[in-house]
Amino acid sequence: MTKQILKISGMTCDGCVKSVTRVLERVEGVEGVTVSLEAETASVNVGEGVEVGALVDAVERAGFEATAEG
Repeated sequence: MTKQILKISGMTCDGCVKSVTRVLERVEGVEGVTVSLEAETASVNVGEGVEVGALVDAVERAGFEATAEG
């Protein structure tokens, strides 16, 4: 398992946090998600073979901007 940090833009409330969390949890291979409204980040624990592009795509399909950090 590895941790991937995403920078998320466009979140304005707890509902946004819940939406981002939900879409990331639905990506196959994701094993845990923590989203911070204040830091505008998502910390995603992923299994082997999960590509960061799949995480970014999921967030962007939900209407937010996402970029991988580090």
